[in-house]
Amino acid sequence: MRCVIARFPFDLTKSGVLESMKGIKPEPVTGESVIIGRRTYPVKQVGQVITRQDRRDFSAGEVLRAMARLGFTCRELPDAGAPDFTPVQQASALLGTQVAV
Repeated sequence: MRCVIARFPFDLTKSGVLESMKGIKPEPVTGESVIIGRRTYPVKQVGQVITRQDRRDFSAGEVLRAMARLGFTCRELPDAGAPDFTPVQQASALLGTQVAV
């Protein structure tokens, strides 16, 4: 699949990304991430490995779009404004009822 990351075209394949990331130890995830194989990698680390470019040269969104189009599971940043609910409170909110906190 042809995609553009940091204004440069790349021909990426799922097997090529798997091969590139083989043997790479994942860094701690603090933001957007991509699941490759059984490991979860920060999206910027994946972009750096597959493009051989500095992390400042591309955005996380560019790599997320490319990885999603290749069929990898991508996770974006959780919404910081969303309140933390217990599982019971989440279920109640989905049902339209309220549970005392």
